[in-house]
Amino acid sequence: MSSWKKASKSNQKVHRERHQPESRAHLGLLEKKKDYRKRARDAERKAKTLQLLHKRALNKNPDEFYHHMIRSKLHDGEHHEEQGEKDEHSKEQLALMETQDIKYITMKRTMEAKKIKRLQSQLHMIDFANTVPNKHLFFEDEPKKNAEYVEAKELSDMELAERLETHPSMLDRKTNRPRLKDLEKLQIPVLSPEEIKKANLLKLQSYQELSKRIEREKELAVVQQKLEIKKALQQPRLLKPRKKKPGTKDSAPVYKFSYERKK
Repeated sequence: MSSWKKASKSNQKVHRERHQPESRAHLGLLEKKKDYRKRARDAERKAKTLQLLHKRALNKNPDEFYHHMIRSKLHDGEHHEEQGEKDEHSKEQLALMETQDIKYITMKRTMEAKKIKRLQSQLHMIDFANTVPNKHLFFEDEPKKNAEYVEAKELSDMELAERLETHPSMLDRKTNRPRLKDLEKLQIPVLSPEEIKKANLLKLQSYQELSKRIEREKELAVVQQKLEIKKALQQPRLLKPRKKKPGTKDSAPVYKFSYERKK
């Protein structure tokens, strides 16, 4: 019995779908079953979508209004936000995004970050450190009135200079505050007013360059984030991401991406 079944299966004829006859070649390819199944499933999906939209239209409140109704338009069958590029991008950002790619932006941002780090190491931000309000506590060896420490603001300049072992003119400096014994050994070169003015000018120019480079690095970071999000939106996805926060000149837009299982 088993041998007869094997013989019958081996002798079965393979039925293939015929191709388009030459007399009907002008009509195009002949539709196969797999093509029909794709077309049928696509038609079924569109019918369900139209049925859902029809149901939503019936249940819609005619007095309902959202600002999104007038801030979006239909382009090629898809809704797009009507947000002008003037509000979202600056002129410099638009020029970079239209002419350069993400690799160039990343390279320039890395270069700016290295230059900022080098300038900060040279300047040490000494002037800024001296302007920061600070509290100095002195702990008493013999506490008075049940107090274990004394704040610097409670002492006079002379007492404070005596405790810090420095000159009263050095009290405002929180960095590079030499002691009296170091001042005696220190040999300070005599500088003319012109040399002092030139040194202050060079320091001011360095701080201005540092400020400009920090702003440039921030702008490049925003452009890089916008290009990365734009590239991520161009990738094919089953579910489109939702826009949670629009982009501005100082920040990139925020999107919420749905989780998709990777094969």
